[in-house]
Amino acid sequence: MAAGAFILLTLVVYLPVIHCGYVWDDDAYVTANPLLTDANGLKRIWFSFDSPSQYFPLVYTTFRIEHAFWGFDPLGYHLVNVLIHIINALLVWLVLSKLGIRGAWLAGAIFALHPVNVESVAWITERKNTLSTLFYLLTIIAWLRYEENSNHWYYKLAFGTFALSLFAKTTACMLPFTLLILMWLKGLRINRQRIGDIAPFFIMAGIMGTLTVWWERHHQGTYGEEFSFSAVERMLIAGRAIWFYLGKLVWPTKLSFSYAKWGINAADPRQYVWVAALIILAIAIWRYRKIGKGLMAAPIFFVITLIPMLGFFSLYTFRYSFVADHYQYVACLGPIALFSWIIFRKWRWAAADYAIRFALPVLILGTLGVLTWQQTHIYMDEETIWTDTLAKNPDSVLAHDNLGTILGGRGQYEESIEHYKAALRISPDFETYQNIGVNLSSLGNYDAAIEYLNKALELCPNSPAPHFNLAVALYRKGDYAASWKEVNFCLQNGVDVDPSFLAALSEKMPEP
Repeated sequence: MAAGAFILLTLVVYLPVIHCGYVWDDDAYVTANPLLTDANGLKRIWFSFDSPSQYFPLVYTTFRIEHAFWGFDPLGYHLVNVLIHIINALLVWLVLSKLGIRGAWLAGAIFALHPVNVESVAWITERKNTLSTLFYLLTIIAWLRYEENSNHWYYKLAFGTFALSLFAKTTACMLPFTLLILMWLKGLRINRQRIGDIAPFFIMAGIMGTLTVWWERHHQGTYGEEFSFSAVERMLIAGRAIWFYLGKLVWPTKLSFSYAKWGINAADPRQYVWVAALIILAIAIWRYRKIGKGLMAAPIFFVITLIPMLGFFSLYTFRYSFVADHYQYVACLGPIALFSWIIFRKWRWAAADYAIRFALPVLILGTLGVLTWQQTHIYMDEETIWTDTLAKNPDSVLAHDNLGTILGGRGQYEESIEHYKAALRISPDFETYQNIGVNLSSLGNYDAAIEYLNKALELCPNSPAPHFNLAVALYRKGDYAASWKEVNFCLQNGVDVDPSFLAALSEKMPEP
């Protein structure tokens, strides 16, 4: 009965996903991903470097299977994400119950309905989050069963589900630390046998973590000045990020698809406040540790699980922001479990008065459900999500660039240029100069277009796209010789040139 109500309520708050489409990089993951349709796609998913993002073979495998059933209809992908999220919430309830934590059902319900998790559920790309968490929680359940009866079948099951969790998203590499926390929480001795049991998990985590760091650098391009932070700067990023995530968990308002990227200045003493506050909190938790192990376990789990996303390792998304809601999908379980435990074990007035005890969860879950319903609506389409992002983060280069692309694609060139120029004022980039040039060329303002395209080439002289777009602008202006020079650069660098354009140019300016 309770589980049925739990499932129904989650389905209701995520009902808007039936109208949601694809956003941002969903094309790379699904609609424009040849790994889902090519005959040898499954082999390449698992045994090649052809992944359009990180090494997420299990995620792409599920997308390939789904494509066989409903093609590129976004509804199917969204509904599967919601289903996995519901299963995850039920597993949270089960895990906390097995740990003897009162209020386990409330923790599961909060996790299911919390708006900070909408990004992981309503964004198709974040299947990696929901799927990885599914096997993450199954690993914990299998491990707990192994600890109970020493049945090695459960040990093998735990290792297998852990591997699947890593194959969905490598941030699950922190799970072995979670298992250590659970052993301590249950009062188990960390002896030689248990160290031997958990060692293979750490080895597997280390291998996959190393692969991810390498892949992020060499395939995602996380190098250069914008990713070059000192150890102190990375500490400052981490300190502030931890408080950011906790703040959004406690007060989930103004949730954004892309948050403002704060400046890092190691010479500014004010920026050390976040780190100092963490130290003070840690001291306070240690001082009052006798209240219960959960008081220490929850924040330790929260911080350790977040470590891969705190700035100690460079991520591609750090180009735009140091934080994102989906980064704390698993980590939020620590504070949520602690909060539920406090309500059911420590607030005696709540336990004594059943009316209050009932009303408080209803108020909490009702508020979270409404916020989640509202937040899910921003994933309707590309324009909606970027418009919402700009309303909350007016200096989002990512939002301005993407809205510029959307408007330009609709022929609204002047509006598109305004967004690109806004992005340019915030962060000059060769692609933005190029996009402005392309739109100006479409408007017939060839001189201005050529000026912007030349600026793009000054920043990135070997990129073929600005050369081709410059060729188009020069052709439209009537400067065929200069246009042929740019086309020739593209041809010499193995870039495919539109045959119709090449033929038209050849008529005007025959190849010498």
